[in-house]
Amino acid sequence: MTVNRIAVVGAGYMGGGIAQEFAIAGYPVVLADIDADAARRNLARLLAEARDWEKRGLFKPGDADSVARNLSAAESIEQAVADADYIQEAVPEKPEIKHPVLARIEAAARRDAIIASNTSTLPITGLATALQHSDRFLGVHFSNPAPFIPGVEIIVHPGTDAGLVPAVEELVAETGKLTARLKDSPGFVLNRLQYALLKEAISIVDDGVASAEDVDIITRTTFGFRLPFFGPFAIADMAGLDVYRDCFRTFEENYGDRFATPSGLKELVDNGHLGTKSGGGFVIPAGDTTGLIAYRNTAYARLQQLLGELGQAPGVK
Repeated sequence: MTVNRIAVVGAGYMGGGIAQEFAIAGYPVVLADIDADAARRNLARLLAEARDWEKRGLFKPGDADSVARNLSAAESIEQAVADADYIQEAVPEKPEIKHPVLARIEAAARRDAIIASNTSTLPITGLATALQHSDRFLGVHFSNPAPFIPGVEIIVHPGTDAGLVPAVEELVAETGKLTARLKDSPGFVLNRLQYALLKEAISIVDDGVASAEDVDIITRTTFGFRLPFFGPFAIADMAGLDVYRDCFRTFEENYGDRFATPSGLKELVDNGHLGTKSGGGFVIPAGDTTGLIAYRNTAYARLQQLLGELGQAPGVK
């Protein structure tokens, strides 16, 4: 399916940022919100933001003009979605809000329109029950702030027409984002990992091991420092999966089953897959790692230089 016109329902911080990205990519985008006044107010905010961000070098030259040229506000949800090929729902993360909004969207949209929810944790299968025809429905989860976070989760439910997915991936790629295709599960990948980290961070503070400020320092200056370049599997492969197995033993002895050694890790180590040093690992094969190590060291050094230039985040200890 060719996408020519886009509607974004929910023009707040999240939806507005998504709308800006599609507008910059050259698509006519119509905004809808709780009422026409809210849509117009958010349109004015988004235009002003785009001009400011371009002046500050956060948007490329000409991006603000693209936003002004391609972004408009509708009088209602129904007006916004009537002629849209792709509709992005971005209303608050509450089923009692999303369900009726999705029903309104479907009732006013063309039967062949793609309807995507930006939910961050709600299962797509559950949201699909709000629709009469859910084959054109899927999750497309941008992250906050949408103009500056490059990853997008694409989540299908059992009834999603599989033929939609490549078209949606191509559409999102035109905004410069990198997509990952996921099966439906509460929290998907991003927030399942993010909330697991927060839960453990709170436990560390509650146990008196460290203050919240010190947990944040350790997170962003150690393992978190690696994450712009390598995910958890690549990091483990480079460190050595046998090392991780041995460390899990210590955790399991002291913290119990919640830190039990994962079966997938045990299986790899038992079969001689120790990561890059021997046998390959989760995502990196064994072999000469000279180029990988050089990239890693350069990446970390450049990131440290950038952080030095930016300085401490205002208001954060």
